[in-house]
Amino acid sequence: MRRINEILAVVILSLMAVLVAAVGMRLYDTYVINKKMESEIRQQEEVRSRNREAHDRVQEMRREIEELSGDRDRLGQFLEEIGMDLGEAIPVTSMMGVDTGGMSGNRERSEEPGMSAFEDAASISGNGTISGNAASISGNGTISGNSAVSENTTISGNGTLSGNMLDLLPKLEMISPAVTLAQRRQIRSSLEETLLVNWEDQACLEERCVDFSGKKIACLGDSITAAANLEGEAGYLSYSYPSVLKELLGAEEVYNLGIGGSSIGRYWSDAFVERYKQIPEDTDIIIVMGGTNDGFCLSEKEFGNFTERRPWTYCADLDELMRGLKENYPDADIFFVTPLPNILQDYLMRERTYLLPQKNVADVILTLSAAYDFRVIDLYNSNILDSHDADVVADYMPDGVHANKAGYRILAEHIAAELVRYYEQAVCS
Repeated sequence: MRRINEILAVVILSLMAVLVAAVGMRLYDTYVINKKMESEIRQQEEVRSRNREAHDRVQEMRREIEELSGDRDRLGQFLEEIGMDLGEAIPVTSMMGVDTGGMSGNRERSEEPGMSAFEDAASISGNGTISGNAASISGNGTISGNSAVSENTTISGNGTLSGNMLDLLPKLEMISPAVTLAQRRQIRSSLEETLLVNWEDQACLEERCVDFSGKKIACLGDSITAAANLEGEAGYLSYSYPSVLKELLGAEEVYNLGIGGSSIGRYWSDAFVERYKQIPEDTDIIIVMGGTNDGFCLSEKEFGNFTERRPWTYCADLDELMRGLKENYPDADIFFVTPLPNILQDYLMRERTYLLPQKNVADVILTLSAAYDFRVIDLYNSNILDSHDADVVADYMPDGVHANKAGYRILAEHIAAELVRYYEQAVCS
């Protein structure tokens, strides 16, 4: 009996030791997880703090450029210095001092401006600027016409994109439009391009055969959607591009979901990926225009990649946003708009060398939009309203990133014309 008791005691002690070890391991695992979470929270706060400083600096830069905007010569020298410091001198045909009054607003269209060498392939032709999904996509085969990438479109080397694109995203490589911003700059200045494209946009809108009177449109965006720069004026939202879009298209409703300072990703405030469900369920057309504030935040770490899709990165959050839109608004036509190129990005990069070029932000929008079969209005590569051009800043973008009334109207006319061009292919062909 004594022997049995001794054996039982050993067994009990062994079980207790195992139990204590298990509890200890569990506590250790909890400790490690908590420490990891604390580290991630601390890193996230450090990123937000860094980004707050960057955005505060951007506000100072906006004021600097606005003070120079009244003197085109000084402004031009200043913008050129920024480009030279980054080794990115921008060859443009200056129109400083040229009277362009007859080429803006509601002008006579008796004589068509000259077309560039890109007439047949570029977005400045009659087919508009849905460029990321039009013409050839270098390195990845050819996507014909001017429509979005269809579900059976094959991107060479990466398999066929169909159905749910999520599993194929790690295999995607960055795609580029047929004609890049750098190539367009070699042909004409941004002011010249802006006037030419606006002339074509107005012609498209005058001749349209598409009826939007029953359509509800939602515009998800940042301060550019919210008509920043005009807040001091009574009823300033009536000059925002969504309001002008409603007027131009005669849509039933256009919802303005623009919040100043917001970004696509979570590393800054009011992230699109966390508020896109504010879009009304009965929306027919969704327009997402962002990326400007993301550009002021992104180092390589926050930029991320398609393979990991790690939270709190641009690639992952944009992927989540697109996937959420596709799943939650299956009946809506979805358009993504790449950000306008702005001089503030380059100005900030001079001081914060960790930042990535704005082109990276636009390229990911082009790549993921193709994967999810979304249409793209590629402002970045269009060469319109580019604040690297002193004439554009003086006439339309007084702080280097936000438009004045005339600039917002040009933006609205361009987006409206691109919608018309897209729907005319299906309705009027």
